[in-house]
Amino acid sequence: MQSAPIISAFKRVLGESNLAVGKRQTEHYRKGWRSGEGEALAVLFPNTLMQYWEVLKICVEYNCIIIMQAAKTGLTEGSTPSGDDYDRPVVVINTLAMDNIVLLNEGKQVLSFPGATLFKLEKTLKPFGRAPHSVIGSSCLGASIIGGVANNSGGALVKRGPAYTELSLFAQIDENGKLRLVNHLGIDLGETPEEIIGNLASGNFSKSLPETSKKASASDYEQIVRDVNADTPSRFNADPSRLYEASGCAGKIAVFAVRLDTFEVPKKEQTFYIGTNDADVLTRIRRDILSTFENVPEVGEYLHREMFDIADVYGKDTILSIERLGTDSLPKMFAIKGRVDAVFSKLPFMPRYLSDRVMQFGSKFFSDQIPSTLRAYRDKYEHHLILKMSDGGIEEAETLLAKLFTKEKLDGDYITCNEEESSKAFLLRFAAAGAAVRYQMLHHKQVGDILALDIALRRNDDFWVERLPEHIAKHVEKPLYYGHFFCHVFHQDYILKKGCNAKKVKADMLALLDSRGAKYPAEHNVGHLYKAESTLQQFYTQLDPTNTFNPGIGKMEKHKRNCSCCL
Repeated sequence: MQSAPIISAFKRVLGESNLAVGKRQTEHYRKGWRSGEGEALAVLFPNTLMQYWEVLKICVEYNCIIIMQAAKTGLTEGSTPSGDDYDRPVVVINTLAMDNIVLLNEGKQVLSFPGATLFKLEKTLKPFGRAPHSVIGSSCLGASIIGGVANNSGGALVKRGPAYTELSLFAQIDENGKLRLVNHLGIDLGETPEEIIGNLASGNFSKSLPETSKKASASDYEQIVRDVNADTPSRFNADPSRLYEASGCAGKIAVFAVRLDTFEVPKKEQTFYIGTNDADVLTRIRRDILSTFENVPEVGEYLHREMFDIADVYGKDTILSIERLGTDSLPKMFAIKGRVDAVFSKLPFMPRYLSDRVMQFGSKFFSDQIPSTLRAYRDKYEHHLILKMSDGGIEEAETLLAKLFTKEKLDGDYITCNEEESSKAFLLRFAAAGAAVRYQMLHHKQVGDILALDIALRRNDDFWVERLPEHIAKHVEKPLYYGHFFCHVFHQDYILKKGCNAKKVKADMLALLDSRGAKYPAEHNVGHLYKAESTLQQFYTQLDPTNTFNPGIGKMEKHKRNCSCCL
């Protein structure tokens, strides 16, 4: 197929400034945050919902593959093309410019457009004493709201569970190959696509809405996570109970808006920093809190000592950036960094990962960012738990921790954190994922690939500290562990030894997890790195019967499926 007519059609809708073509211009948007890249005919940047609809129509008219993309923070290659073996032209649609957020029911719910970020949502809700379904992520900066919903993202908040809604507005291609707009927001916006989109974009609808039987959050999650004797995970990507239209769609439809619950901000919060050399102590804390407390934690994040060390050194610039620049500016800064890297990587005399080398070098000139109290715990203890309780849960936690470490004298101790200790502890934990990648980048001559897994263990699995068998352990240079402890969701990054077969190690690792009844990925979509379970494959096929959106994810086929119009 000739590309010129398609490009001309896109230009008529978007103009030249909102269209990228050519390998150099599109490279940043064709490469994953950690891995993966592929070919694309064009990258589109619609500024309005109507432009979004019009370019979708053009993609369907010219039989193009459509890959939806927002902040491009996914870890499994799910928001970028993968390879050059597609059977149709590939078009990437980046939605970040459409970032409106509308408050509903006096801030008790929100309506999010495709490009709105969690940062913007948190800032919008703050004056109303409300908080979003998720906050700053465990792995990446600048994540979009709809990206979280589409990818079953769980985040760090114990009470709220994965991002989930049954109220959305989306475009899909039906079994007849026709593009249609589906309004399941529970808001009257008109009948035709043009009416619906026009009223939504202009805000021409009631902001006070009656209650609906459809859910706008994972409201049953607290009950699920409290069942510490269940032999299944509390949350994972392919959980059938969390697959509903936009929720878990992984880009198999084009989402225009979602409606989500917000949450009342606690009156008081307190962070406790817990250290121990006995993993059973943390198991006891988890089981006691979830099964006996009236109040579950706001957050409970685990960090192993070796991950502490990597984040301390290779995540220092991230901590500094968040403190000095604030979270609002970081997504743009990282996008600029990606473009700079794309340019310098083409120059043969430049070293690999130049911007990371510069940032790492520059961080050495700043003072130690870790409070001495936390550093003392690093020296003394192998296992670290950052526990944030709110309101009535604070006294419950104080009573339990005093009992365990003072009365029963279990191995370990805890700090009742001041504001600085709490802030730095969570920043250290946040910097962990990027730090692991940075370490591997800067030592690529000495070490092999990085194998990054996010796994959901069974809720009753007390043996959460991994013991790798020798046939796997011999290939691992550094195992790095951190995660959402009370949800039993762990991020496990393995820096492999130079020369080992990463695919074979990963296969052996996943077989080990299967034998333990674990699920993976836990809170990112399967992307192009994992095989989708049968229920997930059925869900994707139902949403996208012609296989036009994001084909190939979940190790599924990339070719176009037969539809009624082709018979």
